[in-house]
Amino acid sequence: MTIANNITQVIGKTPLVRINDLAEGCQATVVVKLESANPLGSVKDRIGVSMVNEAERQGLIKPGVSTIVEPTSGNTGIALALVGTVLGYPVELVIPANVSIERKKIIAAYGAKIIFSSPLEGSDGAIRLCRQILYETPERYFKPDQYFNTANPQAHYETTGPEVWSQTQGRVTHFVAGIGTSGTIMGTGRFLKEKNSQIQIIAVEPDDAFHGLEGLKHMASSIVPGIYHEEQLDRKIPVGTEEAYDAVYRLGREEGLLVGQSAGAALWATLKVARELDEGTVVTLFPDFGDKYLSTNLWVGWKEFDKRQQYA
Repeated sequence: MTIANNITQVIGKTPLVRINDLAEGCQATVVVKLESANPLGSVKDRIGVSMVNEAERQGLIKPGVSTIVEPTSGNTGIALALVGTVLGYPVELVIPANVSIERKKIIAAYGAKIIFSSPLEGSDGAIRLCRQILYETPERYFKPDQYFNTANPQAHYETTGPEVWSQTQGRVTHFVAGIGTSGTIMGTGRFLKEKNSQIQIIAVEPDDAFHGLEGLKHMASSIVPGIYHEEQLDRKIPVGTEEAYDAVYRLGREEGLLVGQSAGAALWATLKVARELDEGTVVTLFPDFGDKYLSTNLWVGWKEFDKRQQYA
């Protein structure tokens, strides 16, 4: 029996699961990497510990002296709240006021301080407010800065990419992931390209600036993360909010997977890719589980979806 020294040591090694009913008719194999299997249920667990560990290595942060501050839509904040608790750092998180009540409660349970930004400005509003806080008292804080911190994609280069390669036994032909900070697709994509330059790296984004896909960025209308390099992508697929929501509902009913909006978008784009292929293994990543979104607008529309299914 192996016993971890603390909870941060059991992050990663998440499973791959085949999509069956929803991939009916596809010649390619469609599989998803379930990041909900991380300790706090999201892909951001990987970068939370990576960014803080790297800051300690560089001497940028020290327990008892530094306070971590970060703008976030929720999952990175949850990961940093966990890491702060385990490693001894106070954590303050700047969050859009309209993020789900579930995420607010999880963050509060870890003792992190929440500072709310405008619900109308999304993640960009949280970024701007955090910059103001840092400007006023820079000596107090350490900002991991997930949008510009190279430890973000590096975490995926060192863990997510190797896991996908190993779990598919090198048979992965396409990797599809949503872009928020872009760390997942940048880091995982870089590793997979080094293993096989023919692997296609495909990003997923909302099809419009005004969308309901929490956690994803419409790059043309957003503050572009410093770690995002679009030239390293093979393709980018826009997804509508309604298509993503319908994919979420179908995943629950047909595959037994309860997920959030960004996972629905990732699946919709992945199936689009898979249907274009005669063969291959298309891997996508579901960033988290759906329990953090049960109070959001995502689940307002499921009854209407049911009605459409009944008359289809």
